[in-house]
Amino acid sequence: MHLRFISFAMLVGLTLTLSAGTPKYIFYFIGDGMGLGHVLTADTYNRTVRTDGKHLTMLQFPVTSVALSYSASSKITDSAAAGTALSTGTKTRNYMLGMNPDTVPCYSVAHELKNMGYGVAVATSVAVDDATPAAFYAHVPNRKKFYEIGLDLAKSGYDMFVGTKLRGLKDKSGKETDLLKVIDANGYTIANGPKGYEKAKNCKKLLLLNTDTSVEHNGYTIDSVADNLKLPFITKACIEHLSKVSPDKFFIMVEGGNIDWAAHANDAATVVKEIVNFDESIAVAYNFYLSHPDETLIIVTADHNTGGMALGVEKGPKNINLRNFDFQRISLETLQRKCSEIMKSNQAITWDEMRSYLKDNFGLYGYIEVNAKRDKQLRDKFNKTFIDRKSTDEKTLYATFSEFVATVFDVLDHCTGIGWTSHNHTGDFTPVFAIGVGAEEFGGLNNNIDLPAKIRRLTGIK
Repeated sequence: MHLRFISFAMLVGLTLTLSAGTPKYIFYFIGDGMGLGHVLTADTYNRTVRTDGKHLTMLQFPVTSVALSYSASSKITDSAAAGTALSTGTKTRNYMLGMNPDTVPCYSVAHELKNMGYGVAVATSVAVDDATPAAFYAHVPNRKKFYEIGLDLAKSGYDMFVGTKLRGLKDKSGKETDLLKVIDANGYTIANGPKGYEKAKNCKKLLLLNTDTSVEHNGYTIDSVADNLKLPFITKACIEHLSKVSPDKFFIMVEGGNIDWAAHANDAATVVKEIVNFDESIAVAYNFYLSHPDETLIIVTADHNTGGMALGVEKGPKNINLRNFDFQRISLETLQRKCSEIMKSNQAITWDEMRSYLKDNFGLYGYIEVNAKRDKQLRDKFNKTFIDRKSTDEKTLYATFSEFVATVFDVLDHCTGIGWTSHNHTGDFTPVFAIGVGAEEFGGLNNNIDLPAKIRRLTGIK
């Protein structure tokens, strides 16, 4: 009898231990294009300029590791294959979403957790049908099939989606599709921006889009775009909504998509400000964790490295000065728009006027000294672009820049001490940070497919 009681007690103890090791609230943060060098630069800026020695929130987590990011078709992945790996645990070919290399659908941990009764939110600072968020609900052989991706969104049954826009609302000829009707028929309320969210708070299933749905991303932090959705607000909204519709357990994926856009442009200050903004959204989840430390798991990673950003550059300054970032007040994209407007309108602009503009918006010729060699580079490209009109454009994945704009940022990078290897993705390690229930599982060397496998193991997904 005594032995039988001991055996029963041990069984109860084991059951309680297993239960205690199951996270009820899971946050999965993905910094698009955020490599190790990007994180290091942002953290160094945060410690030495923005705060008094304080690390980014993600770097204060007890588990720090790395992951491999290659796809089934390439040593350098795209966001679709990487998103599929991070969401489903399956390696696939570049450009494919939610399918294995043989186009057989594979399902994400978000889908599986939803079937287990978890509330689910998928959120991003770019289009909600973009590669990374879509990898959590869609199954298409090509990431550009936006209408089909939208149909999968509608059928997913997830509780909340957030992004700037939907791109499957019109077909290639410009004719409107039935996507909005399908989304409505599946019970989703569509709201726009922070004000729209306030009005739609009591709905059960929510699709929250940007105030301005014509834009691909929600505006860079450095440009201070008003009224659009920002990641910390998005994260708070997801927690608030899921705490109402699924208070006992939920899963939230938040993507910092703007990091990738800025990194493709090799715009260092904009990248760093985006990572700081991304980290502020992680801090929102961390505050939730502090109230639920025995029930919450937070994982932070990236899908790939974009640009090969490094703290240090050939023939750069001996003393890297990241304070330069605070003298840049607009992104490279905004500078290009300004220059394009001048060109299209045939507006005359003198070098002195441009020099003054660069001083006001980038600190060049003011806080940041420009030596004779770099001054000549800038003047020569200015003349070629605005006087001779013979500039050769430089194309990146998302934008095209004039020689003058590209040179402005080359000068800024060298004056600050920032190096780049590419305007595209690289095959470098991606960072992994974790805290909470089961966080220790994410230590050591990971492959990107290991992360969802570990979430499955912790939550009991079969």
